Amino acid sequence: MRVVVTRPQHSGERTMRRLAQMGHEPLLLPLAEPVHHVEEAGRALLATQGAIAITSAEAIRALAPLASDLEPHFARPLFAVGKATAKEAEDLGFSNIAVSEGGGTELAALISSRSPGLDTAPLLYLAGSPRAAGFEAGLAERRLPFLTVECYRMRDIVPDDDVLRRLFADVSADAVLFYSHETVRRFFSLPFVRHNPGIFAETRFLCLSEAVAAAVPEPLRSHVAIADMPNEDKLMARLIHE
Repeated sequence: MRVVVTRPQHSGERTMRRLAQMGHEPLLLPLAEPVHHVEEAGRALLATQGAIAITSAEAIRALAPLASDLEPHFARPLFAVGKATAKEAEDLGFSNIAVSEGGGTELAALISSRSPGLDTAPLLYLAGSPRAAGFEAGLAERRLPFLTVECYRMRDIVPDDDVLRRLFADVSADAVLFYSHETVRRFFSLPFVRHNPGIFAETRFLCLSEAVAAAVPEPLRSHVAIADMPNEDKLMARLIHE
């Protein structure tokens, strides 16, 4: 299958390798790029103690330039969404990692289940912007104290029409992988996409969750398939069933 990956460059390349190993033809279309706030992340670590939470591997990449200054924090409990994010944290040096296989809501539930054994200090959430509200809402619902610090933001990338024509019009795409609500919004707001809805007649939009799928325009909702759980393994599984 010809599969378009709408992730940022770093994570998108990893997804493309997985797709190629599965026998698909992967094509990368980054719609955003990260801008890291390294100093803010460093100050947040110094000003806090106890557990850390991350819902994206991009937060780990924002920490990496701190180098040896990170060493005093490697033993702090770290809660991560997904195996890939946990692996990046481990490779950087963190050693006390708990992983949620769902999204932010599931991560909040995991932290709540471990809360009796955690430090009484507020949880440090190293977040990005924009972000889904589920994790912070889940913490608030469970009355878990937390501090959110934005250590990166995603800056829009607007691809050239020639790139979009090559990906979707010259030869149709069998599937497009979407990982976030914001990415879906960016994609369908592109003028070339808005003005050429017919090029998606045979394309499936595979979404990580119901919240992601909600951003697909109503006329194309019949083209949507949603992962059984909000993780990449389940999203990839949808390729088999489509």
